[in-house]
Amino acid sequence: MSEAKQYDDKDQTSSLEKGAVHDYVVQHSDDRYHFDAADLDRVQRKLKQRHVQMIAIAGTLGTGLFLGSGHALQAAGPLGALIAYAFVGSTAYASLCAVGEMTSHAPISGTFPHFAARWVDPAFGFAVGWNYFYTNAISVPVEITAAGILLTFWDKNMDHQAGYTAVICVLVCAINVFGVRWFGESEFVFSIIKLLLITVLIITGLVIDLGGGPNHERLGFHYWKTPGPLNGADLEPNHPSLDKFLGILSVLVQAAFSFQGMELVAIAASETVSPRRNIAKAVRRVFWRILLFYLLGILITGMVVPFNDSNLLKNTGTAAESPYVLAMTRAGIKVLPHIINAGIFTSAFSAGNSFLFCSSRVLYGLALRGQAPKIFTYCTKGGLPLAAVLGASCFAFLSFMNVSNGAATVFNWFVNLSTVGGFFGWWSMNLTYVWFYRGFRAQGIDRKKLVYYNPLQPYLSYWGLFWITIFILINGFSVFWKFNAAGFLTAYINVPLFIGLYAGWKIIKRTKAWKPHEMDFVTGIPTVEETEIPEVPPRNFGEKLFQIVF
Repeated sequence: MSEAKQYDDKDQTSSLEKGAVHDYVVQHSDDRYHFDAADLDRVQRKLKQRHVQMIAIAGTLGTGLFLGSGHALQAAGPLGALIAYAFVGSTAYASLCAVGEMTSHAPISGTFPHFAARWVDPAFGFAVGWNYFYTNAISVPVEITAAGILLTFWDKNMDHQAGYTAVICVLVCAINVFGVRWFGESEFVFSIIKLLLITVLIITGLVIDLGGGPNHERLGFHYWKTPGPLNGADLEPNHPSLDKFLGILSVLVQAAFSFQGMELVAIAASETVSPRRNIAKAVRRVFWRILLFYLLGILITGMVVPFNDSNLLKNTGTAAESPYVLAMTRAGIKVLPHIINAGIFTSAFSAGNSFLFCSSRVLYGLALRGQAPKIFTYCTKGGLPLAAVLGASCFAFLSFMNVSNGAATVFNWFVNLSTVGGFFGWWSMNLTYVWFYRGFRAQGIDRKKLVYYNPLQPYLSYWGLFWITIFILINGFSVFWKFNAAGFLTAYINVPLFIGLYAGWKIIKRTKAWKPHEMDFVTGIPTVEETEIPEVPPRNFGEKLFQIVF
C-alpha cells in the first residue's frame, strides 16, 4: 500500500494527524528504524489545558519531598540539604527544558526514547526506552507500598496490609484502564490536594518558626547555629570538612527521587490538546515550581527541625517521620498530623498512578517502532493503549512482596536497582538534545520558530549532561568506605545493564549513529496547524483568572 493511501485510510483522530507524514526529507525503508509509525499510532488527544498545567505544577510532589526531605535534613544538615536539592533541581530543570523543546517540535508517541532513536542512534533509543520503562514500572509498586504503609498511621494491625495493598493496586490500575481522560481528571484533583498541602506546610512551618505555635517559641535560624548548618556522613570523622562534603553527596539520590517524573507532561504530549502551547507553558513554569515548592520547602524544614532530632532517624513510612509533623509536635500542634498523613497518602497514590501512565506510554512507543512486541501497539477505539497499560499494570502487584518479610528484601533490591534509572533518563534527554541541536543547525532549521525554545541551550544540556554523569558515578560512593557487594551491585548494576541493552540492539540490528545532515525532522510529525487549537481570549475576570492559573 502506498504511503499516500495509508494517509487517506488513517483514523484522523490519531495523535499524529498525519498531515506531514508523506513530506519526507530523509527516507528510511530499512525496518531497523521504524520512524513512520503513523499507521499504527491510535492514541487520541484528550488531556486538556488544566490537566497538563496542574500535572506540571504539582504532579511529582510526593513522598520524596514530604517524607524524604527529613532524611535529607538528617544526613546533610539544613544547608547541605538545600545545596543538594538546588543542585539536583538545576539538572532536572535542564533535562525538562531539553525534552520540552524536542517535544515542541515533535509532540508524538514514544517521546524522548523515540527522539533518542531518531536523532542519536536506534540502539541508544532502545536502551533509553527499556531503562525508562523499567524505572517507572518498578516505581509503581514502590508508591503503592508507601501508600499502604501510610495507612498504618491510623491502623496499626499489619495483618490488614495485604487488603489495603490489593485495594490500592486495583484502583491505580483501574484509573489507567478507564482511559487518559480519567487519568487527567484524577491527577487534576490530586495535584490540587498536593498544592494545598505543600502550601499549608510551608505557611505553617513559617508561622512556627516566627513563634506563632502554641508554645510561642521563636526559632528563626536557631537550628542553623545549634546543631549547625551541615552534618557529616560519618565516613571521615577525622576530617570534618570532608565528612560534611560527603554528607551533601549522600543526599543527591534522595533529592533526585523527589524530582523524578517532572517529564510527565512531555510523555503525555501525544494525548494532549494543543500540546505545543500547553507544554511550552508548563515547562516555563517549572523553574518557579522548583524554587517555590522544593527549595522553599527544604529551607523551612531546616528552620523548624534540628538535623539531630532522634525522630528523624525513625523509618516509619508515615507522617510520623515527616519533618513538618515533627515541627508541629515540637510546637504543640495536635490535629494537623492526621490531615498531613491523608495528604501524603493521596500524593503516594497519585505518584503510583503517574508512574503507571508513564511506563505504559513508553512501552507503547517502543512497540510502535518495533523495539517491543507488536501486541503492545493495540489501542481501543477510544485511543487507549490497552495492551501496554495491562502489561505495565502487572508490575503493580509486586507490591505484595512487601507483605512477606523474605520477599521484602528482594523487593528492596528492585527499588535500589531502579534508583539510578531516573538519572539515566535525564542523562539521555540532555544527550539527545545536544544531537537534536546539531541536526537543526546542520539542516538550517531555526529553533527560535518553535513554540517553545530556551535561549540558554545548548549550555543547559551541557550542564545537565556533565553533572548527571557525575551523579551516576558517585551515587554509591559510600560502599567504598564500608564495602559490601550488595550495596555496590544495587548502586552500579544499571550501568552495565544500560550498556548491555545498547550494545545488544546495535549488534543484532547493526544500527548506526546519525550524522546531523541525516536526521529526519519531518516524517510522522504533525504541523503546528494540525495540533494547535486557536486560543480563545478571556472574556471576563473568571476566564482571565483561569488563564493565569492554568
